[in-house]
Amino acid sequence: MVHLIFTASYTKEVSTLAFDPEAGSIALLSTVTVGHHPSWITFYPGDHSLVFTGLEQADGKAIALKFDEQGNGKIVAEVPSGGADPCTLLATKNHLYIGNYSAGTVSTLPISPEAPYFLAPSPSSIQLKGTGPDASRQEGSHPHQVIISEEHGELLVPDLGGDAVRRFKVGEAGALEHRGDIQYTPGGGPRHVAFYDGYLYTLLELSSDLVKHKFPVHPESPVFVKSTPTMSNPFPRPNDMLAAEVLIPKPNSTYPTPYLYLSNRNDPSPEGDIIAIFAISGPDTLELVAEVRSGLKHLRGMVFGGPEDKWLVAGGGVGGGVKVFERIDGGKGLKVVAENSNVEAVTGFLWK
Repeated sequence: MVHLIFTASYTKEVSTLAFDPEAGSIALLSTVTVGHHPSWITFYPGDHSLVFTGLEQADGKAIALKFDEQGNGKIVAEVPSGGADPCTLLATKNHLYIGNYSAGTVSTLPISPEAPYFLAPSPSSIQLKGTGPDASRQEGSHPHQVIISEEHGELLVPDLGGDAVRRFKVGEAGALEHRGDIQYTPGGGPRHVAFYDGYLYTLLELSSDLVKHKFPVHPESPVFVKSTPTMSNPFPRPNDMLAAEVLIPKPNSTYPTPYLYLSNRNDPSPEGDIIAIFAISGPDTLELVAEVRSGLKHLRGMVFGGPEDKWLVAGGGVGGGVKVFERIDGGKGLKVVAENSNVEAVTGFLWK
C-alpha cells in the first residue's frame, strides 16, 4: 500500500509525496504553488482532503487547499492570518487557530468543510505580550505552536519570545479566554509541547532543554517535575543548536511502551542532526535512552504515521531531503526505510 504524505516547506509550494514501504521508496508526486513559505499545514478534522496552511510573510495569509484522491491540490480560499509570519495553525470543526510569529498574535477564524471554507473576511486576534533575555530572538512575544488539550478544554500557545506557555480556555463558540501562563527559565524559548498521561512536556528551542510538568486540570496549577538537555553531550552556550519538534505517539499493541521523540537542529556533525528518544513512563521519568543520527540538516519537522504509528517521516530544512524511519526495538530505536534527497526545504508533514 502506498501512503500519501503532504509537506510544508520554506519554498512556495506544498508537495505530495508517495511512500511505498514495500519498494522502500518515497517519491515526489505533485506540487501546488501557494506563496511564500507555507511552513505549517493542518487537516480539517475528519476530512483529509481539506488542508490549511499559512504564508510566512509580512502580510500573513491563511490558505485553504483541496486535494483529490491522487494528491493533486488547488487553492480554494485565502484570507489574512491576523499578523505577520503565521508559523502554526490548528483546525477544529468550526475554527482555525493561527499563531502569527512576528506579530505576536493568536488569531481565530470561523471555518467550514464546504465552500467558502473561511466564514469571515478576517480573524479576531489576541495580542501576546512578553520578552526574554535573548535580544535577537526575544524582543517580543512569538507564538510558535497552537495546540488543544481536550482534557483541559484549553488551547496552549508556547511563546518563544516570552518564555511562557500561554493557556486559553476554549469557549463554546471558539472564543479564547486567557487563564494563565506556565513560566520557564529565562532565555529557554518554549517552542512546542506534547501531552501524555497527565503530564506536559515542553521543548525549549533556545536552550535545547526538555521540561516535564505534572499538568492537572484548571484551577490546579502545573507542577515542575524535571528538566534535561535534549541530547547527551550538549554544546556550550551560546551555540547554533536549536531544538525543534517533540512527539509522543500513543502506545498500542505493537509499541506498548510510551516514548518521547524530539529533533535537534544545526548539529555540525557530518552524520546530521540527532533524533533523541526519551523514556517517560514513570512520574519522575525523563530519561534519554537513544540518539539516532538522521543524516538530515536542520531537522525541523517530523510526524508519525502508518499502522500503529510505525513510521516517522522527517525532513532536512537545509539538506538531506526527506527520510522515513521505522520504529524498532519496541520504539527505542529507528532505522531508515526510505529516503529522497531531492525534496528541498521541508518543514512539516501530514500523513493522508
